[in-house]
Amino acid sequence: MKIIRKIALAELQLLFYSPIAWIILIVFTIQAALFFTNIFDRTVQTQDLHYHLENVTFRLFANPYNGFFIGILEYLYLYIPLLTMGLMSRELGSGSINLLYSSPVRNSQIILGKFLSMMAYGVVLIVILSVFVIFAGCTVKEFDWSLILGGLLGIYLLICAYVAIGLFMSSLTSYQVVAVVSTLIVLAFLNTVSRFGQEHDFIREITYWLSINGRVNEAIGGLLCSEDLLYFLIVSGLFLSLSILRLKSVRQKSSWGLSWSKYTGVVIAAMLLGYLTSRPTLMGFHDTTRTKQRTLTENSQQIIRRAEGELKMTVYVNALDDDIWNGLPRNRKNDLENFAQYIRFKPEMEVKYVYYYADTGDPMLAKRYPGLSISRMVGEICRSYRIDSTMFLPPEKIAQSIDLAPEGYRIVRLLEGENGQRTFLRMFNDMQRYPSEMEISAALKRLVMELPVVGFLSGHGERDYTMEGDLGYYQFAQDKWFRYALINQGFDCQEVTLDDEIPAHITILTIADMRRALTPAEQVHLDAYIARGGNLLVLGEPRRQEVMNPIVAPLGVQFMPGQLVKWSGTKPVEEEEEEVRRMFFNPKKQVERGNNFSADFIQSRLTRESREVSYRYDQMYRDERVVTMPGCVGLAYSEERGFKVIPLMRSDTIESWNELETTDFIDDTVRLNPAIGEVVKSYPTALALSRQVNGKEQKVIIIGDADCISNGEITRGRAKVLASNYDMLMGSFFWLSDNEVPIDIRRPTPPDNTIFMTGVSANVSKWFLTGLFPLLLLASCLVIWLRRRGR
Repeated sequence: MKIIRKIALAELQLLFYSPIAWIILIVFTIQAALFFTNIFDRTVQTQDLHYHLENVTFRLFANPYNGFFIGILEYLYLYIPLLTMGLMSRELGSGSINLLYSSPVRNSQIILGKFLSMMAYGVVLIVILSVFVIFAGCTVKEFDWSLILGGLLGIYLLICAYVAIGLFMSSLTSYQVVAVVSTLIVLAFLNTVSRFGQEHDFIREITYWLSINGRVNEAIGGLLCSEDLLYFLIVSGLFLSLSILRLKSVRQKSSWGLSWSKYTGVVIAAMLLGYLTSRPTLMGFHDTTRTKQRTLTENSQQIIRRAEGELKMTVYVNALDDDIWNGLPRNRKNDLENFAQYIRFKPEMEVKYVYYYADTGDPMLAKRYPGLSISRMVGEICRSYRIDSTMFLPPEKIAQSIDLAPEGYRIVRLLEGENGQRTFLRMFNDMQRYPSEMEISAALKRLVMELPVVGFLSGHGERDYTMEGDLGYYQFAQDKWFRYALINQGFDCQEVTLDDEIPAHITILTIADMRRALTPAEQVHLDAYIARGGNLLVLGEPRRQEVMNPIVAPLGVQFMPGQLVKWSGTKPVEEEEEEVRRMFFNPKKQVERGNNFSADFIQSRLTRESREVSYRYDQMYRDERVVTMPGCVGLAYSEERGFKVIPLMRSDTIESWNELETTDFIDDTVRLNPAIGEVVKSYPTALALSRQVNGKEQKVIIIGDADCISNGEITRGRAKVLASNYDMLMGSFFWLSDNEVPIDIRRPTPPDNTIFMTGVSANVSKWFLTGLFPLLLLASCLVIWLRRRGR
């Protein structure tokens, strides 16, 4: 070890005698300073504009798009070859290698000494980066030090791997320029090798492990994985071993065949170690983020722990599906990356891909391939993707093993537990496409426990959960390709009639917009369901009070006569109509100043009391979100029936009242008439009721509008209206299901949300970091270099 240390010290002295080491330090510092201050300035500017900051540490350093550490990686590989090019090439070119050969120094000591010197130089680079880290740590509230330390460790290991590669390439030639170019070629190969052979399972595993591209990104992002850390150690050890063998073959004049057999043995040993370290069952992980952002939430972990025994995921990929790319063999690693956190906790999970083709009913296929049969379309698609068409099973073959018609023959994942339970996990029609933790955990939860069943009452003109029109409830209940549909969030949906008793497995009964009254026999069955403690979601509508009040009256609630309206004009109606004429609007159309909404369009706001019902309500309340209700009935209530009542939402307090006369809001105009009891005030539009029945808490939600969760309204956007109808709906079902589903995947809010600087002070610090700091470093370099030259 003493000899290795002496060689390292001698190499460092020689390195810093040359100006190249100092120039690289100065250039590296300037580039790092410019990159960091630009990111820091933009973040401070965002704060000065009074935008909310969150997770500032991650935003500054680990953001995958423009984080400081990610930016450093983009040019770090350019510096290392310039440092390593002369490590052995200089010795070979000058002949000084013969002095080393003639001395009692082993080949391994020569290589390890030179490698140790470059490790020390790597520490200097890390110290420079640490200056920016310390600056951020002093200016960011509750800086996440553990995240940054993990990122610095990853960068340092990457530097060491680059050095080992450069050292080996330098040992192959006496020309330093050749060493630089060959090192860059090897680094380019290791960065792109993962693109090759991805169509074949065996080659994919090899090339994916060899790839150095993105290896350090996980550490920077807050997740230390044993596979990645050991990769850098194995690669470094591999190239150091090759360097030692290279010196040995030259020193002892070994035969070509013997030398190559040794090289091959070292490479095979490294590949074997790499294979073992990449096995999911042998991997270890450590989340360095303060709030464990890179780990499944505790609720998801509990679900995984309950999934005992084998877990199998079969991915069915249709050649005619638009999402075929996501399931192709060449994209399999990226596809599985979306489930990496689950494989981390369930490493023995078996994953299988099945390829087939079947008609999806997409009319665009016939336009893209006019006159071609389904099989010939598949041939054309496979030719375009350069894949073998014989890997796709024909429709009759796939139908023998599974019926995918209900899934529309789209790419879908079948999850199967050891207990025989099965469920599908789907791709969705949104920008994200892949299921998130909430959907994956909900699907897994189906395998380990009975989840709530939502019954939709029918037979009296109610809203239909299978109807796709504007008034139906298909989208939030049964739309398989809508991420937030109940079926994708852990619920099952079922039609319910009152011809007999409501089945015991129905946990939530939905009654929406009834048009015909219940018969006495039906009322008995409904009363029995309520008496046993069944949960209810009741949604009314204007002009349905007579039919629906008998349902809610036993609960102490009444749908008020008339309907709620809001008028925001400040002038007499006649003057308002005249102004509308001048603006070329229809004078008969009800106008709400600034948005042209009909007077029966109500924006209900969450109450302070609603925050205790559901965390989603709490978030909506804090974000000042509303629930849009195009036609809403006010609610009156009393607690005399034994229910605790919490008003969830209320209408606006300004120029809003319960209209008792006007029913045509297009060709007529609303007018406040106090003489008949119309009063300007805020009315409850949604209530939460609860009581103890049979040892459990019975829960009921009553809403004065059935359109607010309809297909036509639930995802509709309007200018200047911050609507969150779906959040309201999910919050309601979360409460009604006793907080079982949708899965709660909330995490603690990162506390690093403030920078203790303004734009002016940030500008001053920018001049220091980009100007004064590099100048001080340059001055130090010049003093040290000149003193050493003087000696």
